[in-house]
Amino acid sequence: MPHKPLQSVSTNNAPLTWQQELATAFTQPQQLLHYLELDISDINQLVDMNLATDSFSLLVPISYAQRMQKGNPDDPLFLQVMPSAQELKSIPGFNTNPVGDIQALATPGLLHKYYGRVLLITSGACPIHCRYCFRREFPYHQNQISPRQEQQALTYIAQHTEIKEVIFSGGDPLILTNRRLAQLIKSLEAIPHLKRLRIHSRVPVTLPSRIDDGLLQLLAKTRLQTTLVTHANHANELQSTDVMNTLNQLALVNVRLLNQSVLLRGVNDDAHTLAVLSEALLDAGIMPYYLHLLDKTSGTSHFDLSDSEAQAIYLTLQGLLPGYLVPKLVREIQGKQSKTLQ
Repeated sequence: MPHKPLQSVSTNNAPLTWQQELATAFTQPQQLLHYLELDISDINQLVDMNLATDSFSLLVPISYAQRMQKGNPDDPLFLQVMPSAQELKSIPGFNTNPVGDIQALATPGLLHKYYGRVLLITSGACPIHCRYCFRREFPYHQNQISPRQEQQALTYIAQHTEIKEVIFSGGDPLILTNRRLAQLIKSLEAIPHLKRLRIHSRVPVTLPSRIDDGLLQLLAKTRLQTTLVTHANHANELQSTDVMNTLNQLALVNVRLLNQSVLLRGVNDDAHTLAVLSEALLDAGIMPYYLHLLDKTSGTSHFDLSDSEAQAIYLTLQGLLPGYLVPKLVREIQGKQSKTLQ
């Protein structure tokens, strides 16, 4: 059925809170198609979209959808979030645990893959559901740091004095309340050998209203050196005054900003597109960090590029940008001691 058009402000003209924006996000393919003035007349295609949504739900905040070009089925932001019949195909080499997260669990919700740093699965929730997500099949119900499981993880970190950095990941850690984030950070600050906090989050790009004063104050006062790794794949994701203001606010509280992207067929598989992204990131005060080759997760094969295609794009990219704006082209391989340069 047609979806009632959403607005970025409430009926009394006050901006939506981030919780309200999530509550009014698009959750059905027909809703998003209607909003973007896209007509899908093929009933089988609609059925397949809905089947893909049953497997991995659709979630797109209105503020993100507003950056999509209406009437364009090839819009690079739309392609990242729209369910596809191709997700239903079983492709050899694509599986539910592509980078060995399950094998790396040291305690429930705590991954220890690389020397000197660990990763906390802080939440299974995200502000947006990207169709290429490498954790779309991750068993969050068993493996996220609930308050009950937190002590196990803290004990492990305290016992391993070589750990200098903790990474908040998910899901998306910034979906947690400020109170819960403060509890986690305070517990980590009490471990003397910890120096750094890294937060991997798509929130600043997809739900900028979440970066409120309380969160900024929390990040400003921690003793841990804080880096926020954003996730933008295309320059159009940064074409928002709210996004730019949010990134500026994070920089003002001395949060280091890096970005990681995923190389995606149909979205950013072009050196000039990636060069524009790097320039836009620099304008936003963010340094390009990683360009990931696709993690081969079930349902994502239509986004994949061959290694030779990726390397050709990357070689051209290196000729378009100064070295400091060229992200490292990497793949995550289970059992390796670090990301593998390609």
